[in-house]
Amino acid sequence: MARVCQVCGKKPMTGNSISGSRVHTKRRWLPNLQKVRVQLDGGVRRMRVCTRCIRSGRVTKAVSRMKA
Repeated sequence: MARVCQVCGKKPMTGNSISGSRVHTKRRWLPNLQKVRVQLDGGVRRMRVCTRCIRSGRVTKAVSRMKA
């Protein structure tokens, strides 16, 4: 499963970690993805969504089921 937001398409970025002696080492910054139950087209689907999409309201969370 890819580390990509299924709403906005945000994916890992690459860059360098720079130590005290200025040695550059490749590293990756990963998006903060959460598995969320989403209300979509009249049904409920589990999606991997970044926290920015959850907070901005691009995704409507499904109401949790009531247990008897």
